[in-house]
Amino acid sequence: MVLDYIIEDLMEECVERKGSDIHISAGLPPYIRISGHLTPTDRDPLTPEEVQRLVFAMLNNNQRKNFEQSWELDCSYGVKGLARFRVNVYKDRGSVAACLRALSSKIPDMDDLKLPQVVRDLSELPRGLVLVTGPTGSGKTTTLAAMIQTINKTRAEHILTVEDPIEFVYEAVKSVIHQRQVGEDTKSFQAALRAASAKTRT
Repeated sequence: MVLDYIIEDLMEECVERKGSDIHISAGLPPYIRISGHLTPTDRDPLTPEEVQRLVFAMLNNNQRKNFEQSWELDCSYGVKGLARFRVNVYKDRGSVAACLRALSSKIPDMDDLKLPQVVRDLSELPRGLVLVTGPTGSGKTTTLAAMIQTINKTRAEHILTVEDPIEFVYEAVKSVIHQRQVGEDTKSFQAALRAASAKTRT
């Protein structure tokens, strides 16, 4: 039987049902996490071939090649006018599987996140090294996004990000922002940082 829907249909359903995650694996229907609970969709269980078709539709040629070599891949996928998703592709019992996390389209504000004043102070410094650390899901990316957006709204700077993957997409307000994704816009974090350092010296 030919699969009668595409990955964007699942993403739209996830957003409409206010879900946070989509889980796709062979032998089960797609699941959506809603209010913290995994809920099966009203779709038929997927074959390994159907899962691969759904997942590979989100990947470009380089991403497919990287996944086929390492059996692991982190990337992002956006549907214009709907949402962006953080995508983790992996192997499960020999078949392709994936987890998609819905990302907020609204770049967070420091006040909304109730970040302490010291974080705002750090974003006002002209230079230095700031490390934001913590376990998965602790808010590292969200905190950094709020800091970048604060700079973007208040200062005329050149902001260069190196990300894997790109999650929030910024629009220039006062700053010029270039976002580089590892695997698409640069070969590695090291190469991007080396190039950024060379640009700074010129």
